[in-house]
Amino acid sequence: MADSGTGIQELMAAETRASQIVAEARIGRGDRMKQAKVEAQELIDTYRAEKQEEFNNMVLSKGGSEGSASAKLQSDTNKEIKDMQALFQKNAQKAVDVLLSKCCEVSLEVPTARVRATQKLAGVTSQ
Repeated sequence: MADSGTGIQELMAAETRASQIVAEARIGRGDRMKQAKVEAQELIDTYRAEKQEEFNNMVLSKGGSEGSASAKLQSDTNKEIKDMQALFQKNAQKAVDVLLSKCCEVSLEVPTARVRATQKLAGVTSQ
């Protein structure tokens, strides 16, 4: 009887130790995965920096005038913006005047179709 109690305790201790080993292995695996992810990201960043540098060198060697084209585009854009703003300033008052004249213009004439419709509803016959 004492042997079976001791055997059960040994089995329980072995099971506990196995659980600890599995838990440690999971933690170790997680740490290795994190480390691998960090190393992979470093490799990716290094590769990206190299390729960006190659691209920049290629652009400079082939096109060199990239900066001047960008500056010309910017100056053209600024000129067009100034032209549009000048046109707006020039025509703003005209637009306001047209809108005000249309809003304030009241016609006191009743359209003949409206007169006939009203007469028809009232039962008045036209002569």
